[in-house]
Amino acid sequence: MTQQTDVVVVGGGQAGLAAGYHLRRQGLDFVILDAEAAPGGSWQHMWDSLHLFSPAEHSSLPGRLMPAQGGETYPGAGHVVDYLADYEKRYDLPVQRGTRVDAVRRDADRLLVEADSGTWRARAVISATGIWSRPFLPAVPGRSVFTGRQLHTVNYRCPADFADQRVIVVGGGNSGAQIAADLALDGRVEVTWVTQRPPRFLPDDIDGRALFDVATARRRALDVGRTDTGGVASLGDIVAVPPVRAARDAGLLTAKPMFAQLAPTGLRWADGNQSDADAVIWCTGFRPALSHLAPLNLRGPRGHIPTDGTRALGEPRLHLLGYGDWTGPASATLIGVGRTARDAVRAIAQLS
Repeated sequence: MTQQTDVVVVGGGQAGLAAGYHLRRQGLDFVILDAEAAPGGSWQHMWDSLHLFSPAEHSSLPGRLMPAQGGETYPGAGHVVDYLADYEKRYDLPVQRGTRVDAVRRDADRLLVEADSGTWRARAVISATGIWSRPFLPAVPGRSVFTGRQLHTVNYRCPADFADQRVIVVGGGNSGAQIAADLALDGRVEVTWVTQRPPRFLPDDIDGRALFDVATARRRALDVGRTDTGGVASLGDIVAVPPVRAARDAGLLTAKPMFAQLAPTGLRWADGNQSDADAVIWCTGFRPALSHLAPLNLRGPRGHIPTDGTRALGEPRLHLLGYGDWTGPASATLIGVGRTARDAVRAIAQLS
């Protein structure tokens, strides 16, 4: 049986919940379909030592400040999960758990959302599936012949899993720096951190608050045709959170240039030398999880769907929320997604 509603939100993480908050305020009928079995989105799958870049009060969804976590300046991932679960309950958001959406299709003046639990017919759809379910692994020569363990950021949990091993951490972004620091500070792991270009650390006093301001300023500048965005630094730079700072200052976080290829028992450097390794952790980013939107035929360059703000240019009844700056400044962050969620819901409320 096909169910009817105004809006279907696909994904119940931070972006989906922010959308639900504003849909509730607009008085629209909606449902949030989430593939996860429990609240918390991707935060429930993060590594043990992960902490936010910003203090709790600067990491909040609309309507509800995140409470502080004891004496911690930067809350841990578990605290974020608890906050999201409380947020969902506080606003009585209609989340259907364990529901995987397979496809979104056009159906006259409505969109059909086909899930493993049934079909929904809606005036509009907000896709908020994020990126965590689509880890990216680069086509590095020799990856298929390496006999050690290979895993992505999504599979890393703690240094104890690699005690007395030689581990290669690949990636010059925040996840690469944080995981390399986590392993190095443990003392039981021999860590080699490799990056495509020399890593760039933000000044120690810069955290997520400043990055949000930079992202907002950059978006506004681009919107008026300016190419000089005047930001403090690229958002790809590494935030010197306390563990990263400690490992860096102790000389434990020095990156080497990318190796040439993997070999059966390790890796081969550009100069021909070889190093043995027991494991490689690929901190090489993600791609947007958009396979459910394939029937709409909207994909553009780099796998992105062209948008005007959050609205898909090829389908005005579809909004994309929380995938990155291309769907709104800092929209993949807790503090940033609220504004773009509000704008998306306002646009949906005006649909005839």
